[in-house]
Amino acid sequence: MRGAAAARIGAMMRKELIHVLRDPRMKIVLLAMPLVQTLLFGYAVNSDSEGVDLVVCDLDRSPRSRQLAADFTAGGFFDLDGAALSIPECVRIIESGDARAALVIPPSFDRDFVRRGSAGVELLVDGTEINTASASLGFASGVASSYGRAGRVPASRRAWFNPLLQSRLFFVPGVVANVVMLATLMLSCMAVVREHERGTMEQILVTPITKVEFMLGKTLPFVAVGLFDAVLITGIAVLWFRIPFAGSPLALLASILLYLLSALGVGLLISTVSRTQQQAMMTAFLVFFPAIMLSGFAYPISNMPAPIRLLTLANPLRYMMVIVRGVFLRGEGFADLWREMAGLAAIGSVLLGLAVIRFRKRIG
Repeated sequence: MRGAAAARIGAMMRKELIHVLRDPRMKIVLLAMPLVQTLLFGYAVNSDSEGVDLVVCDLDRSPRSRQLAADFTAGGFFDLDGAALSIPECVRIIESGDARAALVIPPSFDRDFVRRGSAGVELLVDGTEINTASASLGFASGVASSYGRAGRVPASRRAWFNPLLQSRLFFVPGVVANVVMLATLMLSCMAVVREHERGTMEQILVTPITKVEFMLGKTLPFVAVGLFDAVLITGIAVLWFRIPFAGSPLALLASILLYLLSALGVGLLISTVSRTQQQAMMTAFLVFFPAIMLSGFAYPISNMPAPIRLLTLANPLRYMMVIVRGVFLRGEGFADLWREMAGLAAIGSVLLGLAVIRFRKRIG
């Protein structure tokens, strides 16, 4: 009996794989989408701030003020774009878009520094580009803090795990989690709906195959698809984009398998409420995009309001995002990521259990 069950599951798996490989839309989901997303986030999406055009308005013209202006442009973050003679001229330059920042050194800078051991300066920034503006203010604060009462005190800065603070190292590992979720979700939610839409579900269920065997035969191929996409993106990230892979490959593999439980569970749930493949696809996107927003992929979860942070605890993409960045950049393994893996296992078990119950009721 076990051999017969395995044969029926294998036949269903072959049927599903043949359909996936023959359908042009499925090939796009399987191959084109991972490549496009990886290249997009590797090259086009870049939040790095460097070479910001800076205008200096030095109203003090002392050796100390000139040294401060030189320190602002020494690190490569700011590029000196000229000098201004007054604050209104700085404002005009910023408003015209000729520069994105202006450093104003007051005429009492050196005198105040000698008398009080500190002096104020002003940095005007173009706030329409929020990332550049925030980075400019942070860099200016670091340069200004390097001055002490007795003179200049050099400041040393180090960034762990991503020394150059490259956006590529931040975004590309997250693509692994995004693509695995989207590909598995799309394929699983449409596979079952397709049988109902074409009227072949009843024909399948009158065969000796059981409902459990049918579900396994339908979903197991998508586990293979998810693993294939994960390996593909990891290879591109490491070999092409030179993203460091410092952690445990086994921990990443185990996490992806747990992560796939959630994706398959959501896909099957969507299949129970959709009557056409178009409905299933739209519902999948309605689920997927909020999941990205609440995953920490682009925006820190710690900056979100408390109720939203609680909501993210039910998002499997949140846990997987921590895992992939931990494995790639931080060199983490099972001992470091067991909490996130436990969260994935719990969420995946609940989602898959609900999907099985709903699925049995629909076809029962």
